[in-house]
Amino acid sequence: MADEALSAGAAARRLGVAVTTLRTWHQRYGLGPSRHEPGHHRRYTAEDMDRLLIMQRLTAQGVAPAEAAAWARNAPSAGPGDQPAPPAAQTAASSGEGTVRGLTRAAMRLDAAAMRDILCAAVKERGVVPAWTEVMIPVLTAIGDRYQSTLRFVEVEHLLSRTVTEVLAAAQRAPGTPRVLLSAADEEQHTLPLEALAAALADAGVPSRLLGARVPPQALLDAIGRTGPAAVVLWSQCAATGSVDQLTRVRDAPHPPLVVAAAGPGWPGDELPPGITRLTGLAEAVQLLASV
Repeated sequence: MADEALSAGAAARRLGVAVTTLRTWHQRYGLGPSRHEPGHHRRYTAEDMDRLLIMQRLTAQGVAPAEAAAWARNAPSAGPGDQPAPPAAQTAASSGEGTVRGLTRAAMRLDAAAMRDILCAAVKERGVVPAWTEVMIPVLTAIGDRYQSTLRFVEVEHLLSRTVTEVLAAAQRAPGTPRVLLSAADEEQHTLPLEALAAALADAGVPSRLLGARVPPQALLDAIGRTGPAAVVLWSQCAATGSVDQLTRVRDAPHPPLVVAAAGPGWPGDELPPGITRLTGLAEAVQLLASV
């Protein structure tokens, strides 16, 4: 892109932002196009684009726009990937509030690459359990609340969930034979908490098998019979999928696992059948399953 100069529209498309965002960065923070030819609109040079990429990366990490712009304006001419983050960016990225703010902004922009970078950094720096409880859950909840109040932003929720799934899947690698089987209840379609559990177990060195959504009871029993897990976790998100018969069938299998655990808010709030363990949190679940 050394000799290429871009219009505002082309620059916005390359960055994945709105043209109005570029205008705001230009008018408020002085990050505008520098190439000017008489009779034509100004255009963004390669150096301009480098500064915009720095601005975009730092604001996604939770740095205040004015501070990110100051860093971008003063950065050397090397590409944005070669620039060290300013101390404020490091502080914002390492703080829960800054990371949540940056991830929310990236989600609302439908910026999957920025979301992935933020989530990968959170998992690497904090570990899976804190990244899930302090970053992913707050942002997923906030986006869900926005949908409930406005009936908008379904596309934001879907892309965010997909990106979380990709990041958690990359973390679900632990050597050894899986002795923990994770499954959604019959007709249960929500699996992100199970994906977080699989990644957290891998982070603790415990390999697992994740069957995914909507697992029929007989299919679950067949999988148990073939793999002989030491522990089975069944997830239910809502009461419609939380039939305890699914749990007792696993408990009463010919060769039952040592631990049969019910996870999620869909199971009855009163006492579960004897021999069924209720899991109430991700950290507790990892601790229990790692000890089996």
